[in-house]
Amino acid sequence: MPPLSDQTNAFYRDNAEAYASRERKAPVARLDRFLARLEPGARILELGCGGGQDSAYMLARGFDVTPTDGSPELAVEAERLLGRPVEVVRFEEIGWHEVFDAVWAEACLLHVSRADLAGVLARIQRALKAGGILHASFKAGNGEGRDRFRRYYNYPSRDWLMRRFDKKDWAELEIAEADGGGYDGEPTRWLHVSAAKPIS
Repeated sequence: MPPLSDQTNAFYRDNAEAYASRERKAPVARLDRFLARLEPGARILELGCGGGQDSAYMLARGFDVTPTDGSPELAVEAERLLGRPVEVVRFEEIGWHEVFDAVWAEACLLHVSRADLAGVLARIQRALKAGGILHASFKAGNGEGRDRFRRYYNYPSRDWLMRRFDKKDWAELEIAEADGGGYDGEPTRWLHVSAAKPIS
């Protein structure tokens, strides 16, 4: 189960430097809300770190961050910014068990096929310690499709996305909606998911 379609993967391979070096600031307000729920120095897994800006922000605040990306080319770009190794990890390869206090997945799980999303979320849940938290964001819609760069998106509705989170595996599930944009320059409705692994 590839986490990215061939065309999506090709986009990040062929445009890694431009994508990573674009003017993109870390989403400070979302990051601060996320980090405020964690103990100082908590261990965080970042999925789809892209150019590494979010990992840099969390590292600067003293958190123990493991940055990863599914694109080897983007991982190299993130390493340049971070000055540390970035693991190449595809979503179906997430194999940690109860290692992380939190997972930050900003604008990356939106490339997972609809059929595979529940399975990827189960892998993320296993990687979290009891009580660990997840942040993930998606471009809202009513069915899978592609953007003008031919990148695949799962484009979920809020209700469809909520049903991907099994109630026995996730607690404190909240989905906030906000308007924004993305690399393609198109107005975008974003779904920001917050969830936690139950303590017992």
